[in-house]
This record gives sequence, C-alpha cells and structure tokens, in this order.
Amino acid sequence: MSTVLRIDVWGDVVCPFCYLGKRQLELAVSQFDPTITVEIHHRAFELDVRAPEHYSHSLAELLSKKYGMTVEQAATQNQRMEASAARLGMTWRLDQCQPSNTFNAHRLIALATSQGLQDAMIERLFQSYFCEGGRPADRDLLVALANEVGVADAVVTLESDRFADEVRQDELDANELGITGVPSILIDGRFMVMGAQGADEILSVMERAWARRQKELA
Repeated sequence: MSTVLRIDVWGDVVCPFCYLGKRQLELAVSQFDPTITVEIHHRAFELDVRAPEHYSHSLAELLSKKYGMTVEQAATQNQRMEASAARLGMTWRLDQCQPSNTFNAHRLIALATSQGLQDAMIERLFQSYFCEGGRPADRDLLVALANEVGVADAVVTLESDRFADEVRQDELDANELGITGVPSILIDGRFMVMGAQGADEILSVMERAWARRQKELA
C-alpha cells in the first residue's frame, strides 16, 4: 500500500484565510503519522480574476465596498484577522496591504513547483503581501522574491505565457468541484475541508481519509 497522502490546496496569495489555513495545515501535518509521507499540491484560485494590477483604494476601503460595511468596521475586521495570525506566530500589517491581480503570482508558484520550491515560493509571496506591503502584480517584485527563494527563469516566465494553462486548469478543476471559496483542502482526492477550520479539524480529516483508504485496501 502506498504510504503517500496527497493533499490539494486551492488558494490565493491575497486571501488571509489561505495564509491562516497554510499554517493550520502545517501544524496538522506535524502531528500526523510520521511514517506517512504527506504531499501538498498548490492549486491556483484567483479571488477576483478581473482584479487590476493596482487599486487606488486601501484594503479596508475595498472590503467596505464589497461587503457593505463601513471602512471602520472593515478595519476592525482586519484587526481581528491580525490577532488570529498572531496566535499562529505571524505579524501581519493589513493596513499596508496592496490588493492586486494575482495571476502572475500563481504562474510564478507553478514555476517554483517545477523546481521543487513550491512551499518556499508560496510562503514568500504570503509574507510579502501580508507582512511587507508587497503588491503581487508587481513583476519586478515577483522576480526579486523568486531570486530570494532560488527560483530560476522568473523573468523569462513572466514575460511569456508560460504556466498560464496550468493556472487556468486549476481554476477549471475548482469550478468542476464546486469550489467557490478558499482555502479548499482536498485530502486523498475525496475529503474536503473548506476554510481555515483549524489544525485539529484538518488533522481529524487526514486521519479519517487514511483510515478509509486502509479499510478499502484490507
């Protein structure tokens, strides 16, 4: 029997719940049976495929408009998200975030994945956006982040349409699965965890998925 558990994670690098979910998944994996290899596969999902490369409004202002709340309420919500991040050891600065289109960021992740650097690239993109005020559509920034991580050929890739089909296929797969929000964590191809539900819940589903596989192969 295979000792590999595959986990597919649809997410976006400007989604706060996706960053929280990444940390929660890491905690769950650290508590999972160490004799089982867990393979995590990033799957691209854009929160807004029509997002421009640059907004003239702050994140709080955009959230206010999207959800019909005041800017003050949106800022308070962001503060709660920062507190959730702090409990997972992260320091976010949502007041500095620069929302933008993330298509090229996903292409960069696909490039990194082809070089065995998927997790490092995703983590660096998250850090840039949530902690440093980086704009994910800034190609110079993407190249700089890729260089930090050790990803080769970022300039050539971003100047072409390389990995565009892979990103669109991920989004098509999400649509066929009925995924409308992220993070969406598909465990062993059959068990789905929607949202950042916590490390304990993710671990429980991982254990259930593994037990189901063992039972079917018995």
